[in-house]
Order: sequence, then structure tokens, then C-alpha cells
Amino acid sequence: MPLYRFEAMNAQGQAVKNEIEAVSEEEAIEKIRAQKLFPTSIKQKADRRGGVSAGGARKKKTTITIGGVSNKQLTLFTRQLSTLQDAGLPIVRSVKILEGQLKPGALKNTLITVADDVEGGMTFSEALGKHPRAFDKLYVNMVRAGEIGGVLDAILQRLADFREKSQRLKKKILGAMIYPAAVLIVAGCIVAGILTFIVPKFKEMFDELDVELPGMTQMLMQISDFLKYHWYWGIAGIVGIIAFVKAVGATSGGRYIIDKIKLKLPLFGNIINKSVIARFTRTLGTLVASGVPILEALNITKETAGNAVVARAIGNVHDSIREGESIAEPLAQSKICDDMVVNMIDVGEETGDLDKMLLKIADQYDEDVDVAVAGLSSLIEPAMIIILGGICGFIVIALFLPLITLMNSMGG
Repeated sequence: MPLYRFEAMNAQGQAVKNEIEAVSEEEAIEKIRAQKLFPTSIKQKADRRGGVSAGGARKKKTTITIGGVSNKQLTLFTRQLSTLQDAGLPIVRSVKILEGQLKPGALKNTLITVADDVEGGMTFSEALGKHPRAFDKLYVNMVRAGEIGGVLDAILQRLADFREKSQRLKKKILGAMIYPAAVLIVAGCIVAGILTFIVPKFKEMFDELDVELPGMTQMLMQISDFLKYHWYWGIAGIVGIIAFVKAVGATSGGRYIIDKIKLKLPLFGNIINKSVIARFTRTLGTLVASGVPILEALNITKETAGNAVVARAIGNVHDSIREGESIAEPLAQSKICDDMVVNMIDVGEETGDLDKMLLKIADQYDEDVDVAVAGLSSLIEPAMIIILGGICGFIVIALFLPLITLMNSMGG
């Protein structure tokens, strides 16, 4: 059985060197972890014939993967990397440790390349910048600021906090939408089944009885015929609308109009607005607190805003600061933020605590989004009951009106 020489850290942070037998490097790592040790380096020991160590002779190869790096994976990696940097480990060793713990995938392949590039003389931020699909501009610029300031561990900690809070907000919004969406889909399928299979039976019966159909019943029959015989036109219409919206959204002007409509939507517009402002203020506040120059921070925030209306407002703020003016005035003119946000930013500029004010605004808006989502959930349930009740009532009344007319005529 191959013998592996390893270096590790124990629970007290002390270095441990030893040897262990294992079938593979992965099994050796598992055995080391079972001893409550944190492996930092592992190499296969040369055999008696003087063979070259397998761990040191060949470079790790990347594997073919499908998909990208998930937010959850990247956040966990950032948090763990921050811990290792705080413990004083070199950046290359830290990256290799975390890469060795990952299963084959996009992030593992990326970290293998990043470690090789850093060993080849690149800075960590430069190596990360070669992989924009995994590490966006926000991530790379914050790491660069941490490298320049010598506080990479603190910056990574702050970046992990930022990503966790952003993910938490997104999950809350999506989680609130899952239940009503599921109910509407199931209800829609049931109603479509009734219109496609049950209503035509009534139509055959009415035709045989030669009953004069009221307007409501005729409308129901027309809807039923459309779903039964021309359903593909409905699907084509939906696909066409989606394609049209995407085509319009691909242009800068169209994207601005669509995003502006989103902010004006009843019920949902308020939540979208608050979540976008929370993202904008948290991103800018995190960048400023990390030491990124304000103009560069605004450019990064503009690219990651997620809304063309807010991005345009941030662009106006950037131009205003470049000309020596303040942040608050162009924000007030854009009307994307309420007076409280503008005033807090104005105070932050005057006191020199802009980053703290921005993060406070983000925390406040996160709480407002939580309240708004909870309120929307409580409104959606009765609204769905009323809508579905109205649809079912329409179907029942439309089907029984001809029967009532028939019974009255027979009684007469």
C-alpha cells in the first residue's frame, strides 16, 4: 500500500508532520481528517526503487464539467479561505487545501488553475480575474484592495458576509413565491382539464337537447373549443411574448423600460425596489469599507446593480462625483430612493462614515423586504382563493344556466 508523507494542523493550530498508508491521496486525506487534523500538504513517498513521488511529479489535471460555480460554493470557499488566511497560511497553500477538499467540478478546476498562476508569479487578484464566470468584478476588486492594504483575511470575511446576506435576501423572496406559484400551476392544470374534457360533454348534451345557450355559456364553450382544438396557438402566443420581451430587454433602452415597469408593478414593485436598493447600498458600502476608490466602486456597483434604472442613477452619481459634487443630489433627482436614504447618505458624506451609513441602509431595507414579503404572502393566499373561486363559480354557473332554462321550459 502506498505511503504518504503529510503536514497538517491540529485543533490548537500546531503543525504536525507524519506518514500514513492509504490506497489513494483521497483516502489518505480522509484518514488524516479522522485523526482530527487539518491537512495542509500531502505527497506520496518515493518507493524503494527511488521512484519519483507521485504527489510531486505530476501536476493536477482539471476534469470536464458541466455548469458553473454556484453562489453557495463560492460563499463557503470565501469563508474558509478567510479562516485560513487569518491563521497565517500562505495564499497558495490555502487555495490548495480548499481545492483538495472539493469534489470534481467547476470550482475545483478553477482553483487548480488559480493556484498554478499564483505560483507562477501572479497576484491572487490577477489569477482570480482570469475566471470572470466564477469571480466577478466585485470579488476581484475587493481581493485586490485586501492585497494592497494587507488585510486580505478581513476583506474575505467581509466579502463572505456580503454574499451570505445577498443570498439570504434572494432566498426569502424566491421562497415566498414558490407556494403561490405551485398553487396557481396546479389550479391552472385542473381548470384546463375541466375545460378540455368535461365541458365538451356538456356541449354535446346541450346540442342534443337543442337548448338555447346564454351568453356566459357560449363564452365558456368558445374557451373550451380553443383549448381543445387550438391549444398550440396559446403556447405559440406565450413563447412569442417571452421572445419579444427578451428581444426588447437585449437593448439598453428596452431593458431600461422593462426595469422601470418592474419598479412600478403593484404589490411586487415595492419589494423589487427595496431589494435593488439594498443590493446597491450593500455593494457600494462593502467596496468603500474595503478601501476601493469611490469612482471605481461606483463603476463596479453599476455593473452589478441588476436593474437598468438604478444603474443609470449610479452612473449619474459617478459623473457628479467626478465633477466634484456629492452623491446625495443625483440620487435625489433619480427618485429611486426615498428621502431617508438620501439624507443618510448625505450625512455619511459629511461625517466621513459613508460606508457605515450605506451598510445601515442595506440592513434596514433587508428588514423592510422581509416585512413586505411576509405581507405579500398574506395577501396572495386570499387573492388566490377569490380568483380560483371566481373561475370555478363562472364554470358552474355557465354550465347550469342552460339546465335551469330547460327545466323552466319543461315546467311551463
